[in-house]
Order: sequence, then C-alpha cells, then structure tokens
Amino acid sequence: MTKSAAVDGIGRRAFIGVLAGIVGVPLVAEAQPPTKLPRIGFLGTPSAEYIKGPVAAFEQALRELGYVGGKSIVIEYRYADGRSERLPNLATELVRLRVDILVAVGAPAALAAKNATSVIPIVIGNAADPVGTRLVASLARPGGNITGLSDFNLGLVTKRLELLKQVVPTASRVAVLLNPANPTNLPQLKEIQTVAPALGVTLLALEAKGSDDIGPAFAVMKRERPGALLVMGDLMLFGTHQRRIAELALKSRLPTIWAAKENADAGGLMSYGTNFEDLYRRAAGYVDKILKGARPADLPVEQPTKFELAINLKTAKALGLTIPPSVLARADHVIQ
Repeated sequence: MTKSAAVDGIGRRAFIGVLAGIVGVPLVAEAQPPTKLPRIGFLGTPSAEYIKGPVAAFEQALRELGYVGGKSIVIEYRYADGRSERLPNLATELVRLRVDILVAVGAPAALAAKNATSVIPIVIGNAADPVGTRLVASLARPGGNITGLSDFNLGLVTKRLELLKQVVPTASRVAVLLNPANPTNLPQLKEIQTVAPALGVTLLALEAKGSDDIGPAFAVMKRERPGALLVMGDLMLFGTHQRRIAELALKSRLPTIWAAKENADAGGLMSYGTNFEDLYRRAAGYVDKILKGARPADLPVEQPTKFELAINLKTAKALGLTIPPSVLARADHVIQ
C-alpha cells in the first residue's frame, strides 16, 4: 500500500467516525428517557370551587419558586366535595399514582393521607390541631413523614364568640354548630365553654355529621331560641353546605359567625379566622424544600400569622342589626 493510499484510508475512516458522531448524538439523546417531573398529590375535603382562592395562591407561589404546571411539575387534584368518607379512597388513589408529595387540605384529609402512607412526604395546608389529632409529634419536631401548617391559634374560636357578643350583646344563649367527626371541633367547643360564663353566655351545642343533620339542628334552634349561632370550622359545614346554613340562619333570624371570609360572602353575618391564601402560599415553600431534599421530620409546623375579619352588611340589614363602629372599623372585608 502506498503512503498516499494509507493516508486516504485514514482520512476515510476519520470522516466516517466524525459522521457517525454527528449523526449519533441526536439519536442517543432521543433514546434517553424523558426527565421525570415531580408529581404532587393535592387532596381536598371541600369542592374545587370552594377552595379555588387557596389553590390559586398555592400555584402562584410554586410558579414564583420556578415550578410550572405540566412543564416542571405535575399536580394531581382530588376533591371529596365535602364528603369526608371519600377521603381514604382518594388518598389511596394518589399513593398508587406514586406522587412525590401529598398536600392535604384540612385535618380529615391529612389523617386520610397519613393512613394511606408512612413513606410519601405529607404537607398539611391547614389543620386546626396537628398535635392533638396526632398528625405530628410536636410543632417544633414533627417526626415521621408529615409537616406543614396549622390554621388555628389558641384563642381564635374564643375571639369569634367575643365578636358575636359585641355585635349581639343581648344574646345570652349561643348555638354552636359542629361536626363531631372532625377531630378538631370538640376541643374547640371545650375551649369556648371555659370562657362562655365570663361573657354571660350559655352554649347550645348541636352536631351535624352530614347534610341530613342540618335540618334537625335548626329545628332544635327554632325550639330553643338561641340569640346567635357560631359555626365551627369544618369543611363540610362551611364548604359544601355553607349557603344552605346561611339561608336557614337568616330565615331563623340568627346572626352568625364563621371561620372563613367565603362564609360571609355566602350570606353569613361575619367571619373571623386565618387567611387561607397566605397558608397555601407558605405550603408551596414546604413543597419546594422537600423536593430539594429536606425531610418533613426536620421542618417545624408553622402557625398562622395573618387573620381577617369579614362583615356582610347586606345580611346585617336583613337581620335588622347595626354593626358597632368599633367592630366595623376592624373589618378587613366589608360586603355591601
């Protein structure tokens, strides 16, 4: 073989090698499996419509942290539409989808998630008493696979009773509508029972586990004639059935106070409670930390820092009530 032929042979082999490399690169890239997107399971007790504000805040906070739905993160939403008995199956369904994190709306959803998995991290978006309901060992050191946010500060339900008494000073008897299936309602009832005598109030506790119990509860109120109604924080009571309860209260001439501003929007007289949109913005931060390697056991459960008072003046007028200027001046939301 001549020197020229050898060089030509080397040239041809080099050219073929380069060509193979050029052609091979995209083929190898196309053969690689797509990057797995983080998958978040979102489990809500109420309907999607009821918590659309907190969900929007959660999604916006994720975007600000660099997560774009469908592009860099996938969120699987499941809603029980106010039927707590559906939560265990929905939680199991999300676990079977192999989500990376579960976000739970409310204590019942968080308990369903806890029963469904001890491995997948769970972020509580809101729960009144995470320690008392045994979701976490303590606020500072949650332990296990659960962390997140509480929507309740000590004295919050007491403040509702005080506000109700300020607006309806003649109310010596106040009905309390609660869901005994909600693990946080009975402890809150005990709390206001301790302060009721000092406010000159006797409490009439009435239970409602579902829609069939609401009518009978109001029948008792009609017979016992309380001067006002306090609706406990429960996603069945102030989510799915809030409008019905507000209408029955108005028909019964009962001033009401609730836990969320959506309840005042739906016709309740007043609400005082946690700003849920703020909680779900903060829940997105927990999701970000866990996706980056943090363990739920090491992330303390945080309490609410923003509270809001809402007053429905249209309902006040229908009841023939005048809201004291001192109370009205403190309102964050006034519904005309």
